Amino acid sequence: MSDIVSSIAGGLAVAATPLNLWYCFLGALIGTLIGVLPGLGPIATMAMLLPLTYYLEPTGALIMLAGIYYGAQYGGSTTAILMRLPGESSSVVTCLDGYEMARRGRAGTALATAALSSFLAGTITTLLIAFFSPALTAAAQRFGPAEYFCLMVLGLIAAIVFAQGSLLKSIGMILLGLLLGSVGADVNTGLDRFTFGVNELRDGIGIAALSMGVFGIAEVVLNLARPQEEGGRTQPVSALRLTAEDWRRAWPAALRGTGIGAVLGILPGGSAMLASFAAYSTEKKLSSSPEQFGHGAIEGVAGPEAANNAGAQASFIPMLALGIPSNSVMAMMAGAMLIHGIAPSPNLSVAQPTLFWGLIASMWVGNLMLLVINLPLIGLWVRLLQVPYRLMFPAILLFCCIGIYSVNMSVFEVVMLAGFGLAGIVLTLLDCPLAPLVLAFILGPAMEENLRRAMLISGGDVQIFASPICVALLVATAALLVMILVPSFRRTRSRMVDA
Repeated sequence: MSDIVSSIAGGLAVAATPLNLWYCFLGALIGTLIGVLPGLGPIATMAMLLPLTYYLEPTGALIMLAGIYYGAQYGGSTTAILMRLPGESSSVVTCLDGYEMARRGRAGTALATAALSSFLAGTITTLLIAFFSPALTAAAQRFGPAEYFCLMVLGLIAAIVFAQGSLLKSIGMILLGLLLGSVGADVNTGLDRFTFGVNELRDGIGIAALSMGVFGIAEVVLNLARPQEEGGRTQPVSALRLTAEDWRRAWPAALRGTGIGAVLGILPGGSAMLASFAAYSTEKKLSSSPEQFGHGAIEGVAGPEAANNAGAQASFIPMLALGIPSNSVMAMMAGAMLIHGIAPSPNLSVAQPTLFWGLIASMWVGNLMLLVINLPLIGLWVRLLQVPYRLMFPAILLFCCIGIYSVNMSVFEVVMLAGFGLAGIVLTLLDCPLAPLVLAFILGPAMEENLRRAMLISGGDVQIFASPICVALLVATAALLVMILVPSFRRTRSRMVDA
């Protein structure tokens, strides 16, 4: 316990340096802006900012990217409550009761509930990450190449099972991601694979070009094709306070939402949106007056807002403790680490203690900043919605092209960016989930390396996969595959996809 406390104190010292405080504030501010504005989400924004991280110190870069992610969960609630226009997918549920509260003259109460519930969830989840990550890291240090391979197989299968959309399309995206990850010179033999004689591909496909293309460029173009979303009339903001009765009803819902979000955030393929839906459903089932939900129930704001923030931050646990990104946002974080030559692994807390604990401590600092950013600046965020999207997209595209060109001063990478942007548009129109593609692209090379290393150690004997850890991971993988055959799980998954 004392070691963890001293590590947290050291992390706070790292996060409190002026430069890291600036990166934390910048990430939280950009995240709030992205959460407020419908269209570009945190994934696309983080993808477009990846080239910028080449020029930043690793700890500051990750602090900024993390702030964008959990900051977007805060910002999405503002327009959901005031205009019935969710800036983030995870804030869709907040519209149901948040906007009704605003219509009844309780917009300030709803906004304060959302902000305080998110802060409570962020604080608790940050402590969970701090206390559980070292234990998971210590257990993961017993892993060898065979165990790592089985863990990554489990991660990819979980991404398929919990991904939104068609199972067949999810499998196809996994295979495509593995194929793209194998492009380049073979590490062991030096022979080119899938380069087609293009020298620029000998070093493989860059994570920045892939992620910016399929998430950033594709999202910008598709937003132009969508009709302008219209919410309700902007509601006036009342006093930002809660009555004693509001507190009595809101804090248990926020605690339950935090627990639900923390559990679902850890699961591979879990997401803040899934957590918010699950929390809302739970609150409605537990309520003694479920008929109030959809008509201004404060629990319908507190639970989902706590859940989406807890889910966003809990998703850091698999990446920091096991080196496995659990969703596409964590894949962006892993990509930023790889850009700086830092391999996500269970040894991260030992090899990079400053980065590890500084990032964890910055999450609490960032949540504190978000309280200040969100509540006093509500009027500013609402006015930003009046800026037509058609005026913003040229600057976004220009920024993407300049950013990717600045990485290696290569025109070929700009062409690759355009190609992946076109591919992202086609895949999105075909309803193919993009998260499994990026996860497989990140994990594929590491899977191959660990498989070949395990076979080399064992002399080609598959008995190396018979260790207790390997067996447990493979049994868990098989259990996930069996879940797909369970009718109740398939119905629940189908409802989440439709939502």
